[in-house]
Amino acid sequence: MIIDCHGHYTTAPVPHNEWRQSQLMAFREGGRTPDYPAISDDEIRESIEHNQLRLLRERGADMTIFSPRASAMAHHEGDERVSGEWARACNDLIARVVGLFPSTFIGVCQLPQSPGAALKSSAAELERCVAELGFVGCNLNPDPSGGKWTAPPLTDRYWYPIFEKMVELDVPAMVHVSSSGNPAFHATGAHYINADTTAFMQFIQGDLFADFPDLRLVIPHGGGAVPYHWGRYRGLADMLKKPSLSEHVMKNVFFDTCVYHQPGIDLLFEVIDVDNILFGSEMVGAVRGIDPGTGYYFDDTKRYVDALGLPAADAALVYSGNARRVYPRLDNALRARGL
Repeated sequence: MIIDCHGHYTTAPVPHNEWRQSQLMAFREGGRTPDYPAISDDEIRESIEHNQLRLLRERGADMTIFSPRASAMAHHEGDERVSGEWARACNDLIARVVGLFPSTFIGVCQLPQSPGAALKSSAAELERCVAELGFVGCNLNPDPSGGKWTAPPLTDRYWYPIFEKMVELDVPAMVHVSSSGNPAFHATGAHYINADTTAFMQFIQGDLFADFPDLRLVIPHGGGAVPYHWGRYRGLADMLKKPSLSEHVMKNVFFDTCVYHQPGIDLLFEVIDVDNILFGSEMVGAVRGIDPGTGYYFDDTKRYVDALGLPAADAALVYSGNARRVYPRLDNALRARGL
């Protein structure tokens, strides 16, 4: 079985996205949030069947851990109330996708974060999504300000309410920023990779996993710049008098394979232990074109992993075993189906 740990609903029906614009306009004008539109099952089916489902079948994957569009979370827009309304609408839509395609998608939720806001509402929405919608994890934005980086490091006690709820529910988070409100940071080309790298360095500097030894966090996009600068981070951990990265961070942190060229995947697997790598494509996501050098889509990451020629046991870990271990509620759901 091949499980893609990183998929977003980037093809949501037009009325959903139009409602978001109306919601933000109402906020700016001091008006009432409009009613959410009626979206038919057929609209959802069409948005999925011609996009994610088609590509999954063409590329040979079986299931996607599916979440709302990351760049549209936009926690820096509106306020805590607006973010709460938007998160609930997005998560309910994901639940409808999962209900229509239960063998192919399983949900991960967006949190109603807002700059400076406490995380009580985020913990409550996570619990709702897990307990009521059957979701298996969440996306956690380390920078709700959209590129201004006003939030404290992920090791700060500010984040503990959501970490406590994650441990209680036994679910992981993917550390994933949203769109950038800072023109100096292109969203997917700079802000995303900056955040991945920044989060990892924060984990080195702090002692988060001493307080939460069972916490599990996935850093997407191949870990940002981390594998490429692994020696730097090993050296910094040593200078900071921290334990080795394998003890201090890597029992709790995992990377995906959303790296869009073969040399990058080769490096990821050369540097990072196979137990810490989850197959992911980010499809349909940040890069949608065809690589003229190969003739295949940049985000067809399974081709790169296949080309590694991994031993069967290692390939099984990357393609499904690690995801099932990091997302135990996914594993339980699959076991209940005899898988």
